[in-house]
Amino acid sequence: MPQASVKRLIEVEKKNLIDLVLDIEKYPSFIPYCINSKVYKREDKGENVFIIADLTIGKGIFKDTYKSDVRYNKKDDTIYVTNIEGPLKYLNNRWNFNQKNSMTEVSFEVDFEIKNKFLNILMTKSFSYGLNKIADAFQKRAEELFKNT
Repeated sequence: MPQASVKRLIEVEKKNLIDLVLDIEKYPSFIPYCINSKVYKREDKGENVFIIADLTIGKGIFKDTYKSDVRYNKKDDTIYVTNIEGPLKYLNNRWNFNQKNSMTEVSFEVDFEIKNKFLNILMTKSFSYGLNKIADAFQKRAEELFKNT
C-alpha cells in the first residue's frame, strides 16, 4: 500500500554507498527506529550477493522483526529486497546507484503492506516522512565515513 521513492546525489563513491547499504549489521547504529539487525546468510556468487537478514524496527513498546531476502546485482548495481516473514504482507524495495563524476545518484523505491490493517493506515500517513528520515540517515552516515576518501 504505502509506496514512495527518494533520490539523492551524494558526494561519495558508488562502491562505498553499496557497501554501506549491504552492511546490514550496522543499521542500528545510524538508522532511525532500527533496534536490531541480524544476518543469517551471506553468499557471494559471482555477479550476485545474496543475504538473508532480520531487522527489528520500532519505538517504545511498538516493535517488530521482519526477515528479508536481499539481492545485490553487481552487473547493474541494484539491490532488491523482499520480505520472507514477519509483520509485512509484502515488501518490494529497490536501490539504484549511478556514479556521476565524484557524486553518486542513489534512488530508493519502496512498496509494502503491513498485515495489520490499522498499522497500515498509520504507516500510510507518515510513510513519506519516515522514508526521508531513513534517506537522511544513510546520506549522513555515508558522508561521515567516506567523504573525501
